[in-house]
Amino acid sequence: MTRPTKKRGFFLVITGATLWGVGGTVAQKLFQAYELDVNWLVTTRLLIAGFLLLVVQALKTNRSQIFYVWKDKQSAFQLVIFALLGMLAVQYTYMASINHGNAAVATLLQYLAPTMIIIYFMLSKQAIVTIQDLFSVILALIGCFFLLTNGSISQLSVPVPAIFWGVLSGLSLAFYTLYAVPLLKRYDTLVIVGWAMILGGFALSFINPPWKVSLGNLTVEAYLYLLFVIIFGTMFAFWFYIESLQSLSPKETSLLGSIEPLAAVLTTVYWLHEPFGIFQWIGTACIIFVILLLALKNKSANVSISPDQHKILE
Repeated sequence: MTRPTKKRGFFLVITGATLWGVGGTVAQKLFQAYELDVNWLVTTRLLIAGFLLLVVQALKTNRSQIFYVWKDKQSAFQLVIFALLGMLAVQYTYMASINHGNAAVATLLQYLAPTMIIIYFMLSKQAIVTIQDLFSVILALIGCFFLLTNGSISQLSVPVPAIFWGVLSGLSLAFYTLYAVPLLKRYDTLVIVGWAMILGGFALSFINPPWKVSLGNLTVEAYLYLLFVIIFGTMFAFWFYIESLQSLSPKETSLLGSIEPLAAVLTTVYWLHEPFGIFQWIGTACIIFVILLLALKNKSANVSISPDQHKILE
């Protein structure tokens, strides 16, 4: 079997990260232009993308893992917790932040998760925190301030509900990044993510049944946007990112994965024409720099995040 080339790996991770970023912006278009219900989109996105990821796993040589995870009671319990408090929480809070604000701010706030993890380790004293960690936290907070206020202390440039859901999205991402570690050590990522999405979508279906929604106002263009969010912005994005690990190092995938928030910002500003002030650009630069800084962090550091944990899915 031919070993995957680095060129292929670069293409996959860049494409996957870009699809994630653009997917959030396309979801914003659906919320604003077509008033699509955020609950319905999250439910449908989870169920369809989760099923497709398990299909991908079934086409691989280790397809037996799809059901093997349910044979161990502890793993099954952890998977349910991860699905409800991790995957579902991240998906819903992220989309809710986009719905109340925009994809650029929602994505950047979610990318504060590594900084939140560092703060958690600092407070719990579970790891030695370096000067670089402290610098990352301070820079992330400065970036967040500029992003949300555009440099003005007297007023916010982003709606409060968008900030609320965005911060919760970051906290949720930090939680499932840490909680997923034992599962990812024992089972393939596609198996854990696929089942977590299906379970999360199934649980949300009891609150907001996906079949009880009026889609009469959707145009052909809107259906194409919806297809992009579910297939390309979710399923293909994650699949490409994971496949890139076959030929790239975790550091390379983490660095190139930082294209996601940049893609979200650029498409939000230039495609949807969202206003973005100079200080918000500075805040964006600060947060992206923190992402790069943490990606370059030595592997021996306990607060670093592996690609499998970092992108279990947005």
